Amino acid sequence: MPQNGIRSTLDGRPEDRRTPEPHPQDPPGEPRSATPVPAAAGEPLDGPDPDSGGPLDALGVDPDDLPDGLVIADEQHRVICFNAAAARITALRAADVIGLPVEQALPLEDLEGRRWWQLTDPYAGLTIRVGQPERNLLLPGGREVLVVARFVRTHPGGPVRRLVVTLRGTEARRRTERSHAELIATVAHELRSPLTSVKGFTATLLAKWERFTEDQKKVMLETVDADANRVTRLIAELLDISRIDTGRLEVRRQPVDIAAAVQRHLDAHVAAGQPADRFHLRVAGPLPALWADPDKVDQILGNLLENAVRHGEGTVTIEVAAAPGTEGDRTTEGTAVTVSDEGPGIPEESMSRVFTRFWRGSKRGGTGLGLYIVKGIVEAHGGAIAVGRAPGGGAEFRFILPVGAPAFLA
Repeated sequence: MPQNGIRSTLDGRPEDRRTPEPHPQDPPGEPRSATPVPAAAGEPLDGPDPDSGGPLDALGVDPDDLPDGLVIADEQHRVICFNAAAARITALRAADVIGLPVEQALPLEDLEGRRWWQLTDPYAGLTIRVGQPERNLLLPGGREVLVVARFVRTHPGGPVRRLVVTLRGTEARRRTERSHAELIATVAHELRSPLTSVKGFTATLLAKWERFTEDQKKVMLETVDADANRVTRLIAELLDISRIDTGRLEVRRQPVDIAAAVQRHLDAHVAAGQPADRFHLRVAGPLPALWADPDKVDQILGNLLENAVRHGEGTVTIEVAAAPGTEGDRTTEGTAVTVSDEGPGIPEESMSRVFTRFWRGSKRGGTGLGLYIVKGIVEAHGGAIAVGRAPGGGAEFRFILPVGAPAFLA
């Protein structure tokens, strides 16, 4: 042990193990001492060896408070800390593990069935190593866990004084991987249909141009144009999802007349064949000045109105009104837009999933990405969106965008 009562903690910083100075409120001859933090089932992190403590003691942190599994072994390979998260992940009792050799307590194997402790050999391996990066390993029974190891040495190149292992379940990573796989499958499916159509019509026109009338050629080219637009929209959705997931969605704020924007979308639906009396627009003015990204606002309105027309029934009602809100301890202004229909609505048990990827409700069709993108755009503006049941029984979507000029104009 180093002289003068100074030793190294788990992170290599010196820790003073000298007798604490008496506190003014302590009785004479009874210096105040730090309370050890239990590792598991009442076992102190220091264990039976008074020289086996760590910085968790000094910080007053209980290992059971850590979100990841924590396993610590001393220089004799013996487990001295096995927290509650490690017990939950491994399905082992801390009392049964404390004191066992770490190789016996955690008989980890790699995905090829090889013993991990024999491969990594933390105590007798290369002395220049400081740990093992995260990797997938298997517990007995085949349960997969993410494992990271740190080799704490008395000095660079010295023997391993502590082996610190963290464990983490793979459920969250598996969900992310499944989400990515679903996205790829959805994109492949959505791209295949329009591209097949484009390829078929263009190949036919090139091979047999003279055999078709002008009207037939026009119908084919219009179909190719519509399918090309569909592919373009899908690619734009994928780019939006990427930017939303990485927090890189840019908002270019400009003055926006939200009531006029809604009217443009309604006119487009009427021009596409929807009856004019199916839509009812109510504007409760005056509205506060709204600064937002006009393209993104059009994207929000387009998705919500298309959703109401395609999946709803009866009259589609759009309400635009000022909406006061709060931000911290001050009142802020916003513009609220509510889109509701008179269809069957969204089941109560499905409302929590409406804004997730690939949610399509009871009717199939589309990519199931539109509402996920809408939520991302609204939140990028600093707003909020919610779904509920309309007075007429259908679905009701309400989003609020905060108003006010950007900071550089204030």
